[in-house]
Amino acid sequence: MRRLAPAILLCLGLAGPAAAQGQVTLGFGRIFSNDLFGDGEDRWRTGSYTWSLVRGTGWDGARPETPFDVVDYRFRSEIIAPTRLNGAGLLARPYAGIFAVGLHTHYARGPLDVSLGSDVVFTGPQTRWSDIQAWFHELVDAPRMGVEGAQIEDGTHLSSTAEVAWPLHLGAETLLRPFVEAQAGVEQLVRAGADVLIGEIVRDSLLLRDPVTGHLYRGIEGEGSGFAYVLGADWTRIDDSLYLPEGGRATLEPDRIRLRAGVHLQMGPQTSFFYGATYLSEEFKEQPEGQVTGSLKFNVNF
Repeated sequence: MRRLAPAILLCLGLAGPAAAQGQVTLGFGRIFSNDLFGDGEDRWRTGSYTWSLVRGTGWDGARPETPFDVVDYRFRSEIIAPTRLNGAGLLARPYAGIFAVGLHTHYARGPLDVSLGSDVVFTGPQTRWSDIQAWFHELVDAPRMGVEGAQIEDGTHLSSTAEVAWPLHLGAETLLRPFVEAQAGVEQLVRAGADVLIGEIVRDSLLLRDPVTGHLYRGIEGEGSGFAYVLGADWTRIDDSLYLPEGGRATLEPDRIRLRAGVHLQMGPQTSFFYGATYLSEEFKEQPEGQVTGSLKFNVNF
């Protein structure tokens, strides 16, 4: 699986520039996740934001059959925190500030939805996320941070993702979407799971997966209005993680579970809202319990 990242990067590098010719902007996708909207503990997978600029040759409510006819230019930031941000705790996971930029393509292969992409991931104090979080804690009179010397070091890394989903329509409003996924680069993992979506407003949308929670956010939205309800679960087997280095104070937990539920609300073609909650099981063996994080999206286009 270690060959996955350079292979996907090579394909994107060869095909991406040519495919970009004649493309137009089709939509914007975004999702903000923070445990402030979940269990409120300010720890572990504490916060992330993903923003996607989706461009392509056109959109008729379904993925095209040709790779790079729809391209997702993705920007992502994340903070992974120890149990206590004041630096206490000998068995705490290291603090990680993360910023990533990437290129992903989404297409259909027969009955299957395929997503391939690569990201350049910047880690460590160079991202300035620890400084920004410390400033915010001072601003709101939150506990003082003390993660100096306990951070993932500065680095620039390549990470690639491949996902294959099988959308199954169970009636006019219900979609069952089992999927498998593999990642290589900053984390080496395989994943399998499924999502259930109930509501017509997601039928003509381009569904993109948030890396942290697994929630499906919409990169292209249909023109209808109404509600859609989502449930999802997946299992992950992870062999290696830059964020939990071997020999560190925290020991990687190789098996992980994510459980999620949420609701999409679309008031019209220019206005939409999403809230979801996700249970994340323990990511390292010294972690005493799982956590709950909340995800938000509010979209208004003028």
